[in-house]
Amino acid sequence: MANARLIIKRLKAVKNIRKITRTMELIATARFKKAMDRASEAKAYTQKIAEIVGDLSAADLPFSHPLLQKRDNEERVLLLVLTSNRGLCGGYNSGVLRQANICLKDLEKSRMNLVLEVSGKRGISSFKFEGQKTDLEFTHFEDKPSFEEVDKVAKRYVDLYTSGAVDRIEVAYTEFQSVARQTAKVETLLPIQDLSTDDKQEQSLAVDYEFLPDAEAILEEIVPAAFKAKLFKCFLDAAVSEQVARMVAMKGATENADEMIGDLSTKYNRARQSQITSELSEIIGGAIALE
Repeated sequence: MANARLIIKRLKAVKNIRKITRTMELIATARFKKAMDRASEAKAYTQKIAEIVGDLSAADLPFSHPLLQKRDNEERVLLLVLTSNRGLCGGYNSGVLRQANICLKDLEKSRMNLVLEVSGKRGISSFKFEGQKTDLEFTHFEDKPSFEEVDKVAKRYVDLYTSGAVDRIEVAYTEFQSVARQTAKVETLLPIQDLSTDDKQEQSLAVDYEFLPDAEAILEEIVPAAFKAKLFKCFLDAAVSEQVARMVAMKGATENADEMIGDLSTKYNRARQSQITSELSEIIGGAIALE
């Protein structure tokens, strides 16, 4: 009887855990759909503005924007790491942190001065555990990063780069490509990379712009806008990828709980059957003894 009671206790505990993981899976699914809609809407704008900046940077203009100019001597690099505030999302955070650590080691070998900024409590605690100093930490970016919040960070990065305080700005995040594929990577934000296409057919169809009032004023306005859109897309991709990872992790946990419930139910039925058989044997034995 003690064995059966122990099994019942474990069975109740697993069922309660299953309720939690199933609920978290449904919440992650709902948040994923909303986050993916926002990312999809921003993607079209980001691509189009990147194409325009690429055409302008490829044009034969007598000037260039500071955000497009690569430094001859890079001495100070800023690395932004985007992680989550909460766990239970599989290998999402470990993938980003792995790429960030590779980048940090490369910068250390190159003897670069580092400015490390981390978004997300998981990344902050990980670097703190490793003894890595962080210069700035963010914990207010959740699964719905707003453009206003990201814009404040982007403006500061533009000022840092144009003033020469940093020579390169990189971001470690998880790029959302599809529901089945998300890739942790480190990408250079500033200077803005060459956005011109390698497709010769597309190059031949490049738009010939007429500038009004002038090309320099337009470039001054559109290049920072392209950078802000790119940074915002990184935050959106990170948010979508986090929800996908949590959705998959909680689905796997729920399925494992279902399997454990089945195994424990079978064990309980066998234990109960053995107990009933033993009780019947005792009753029959007692009846025979009374005859």
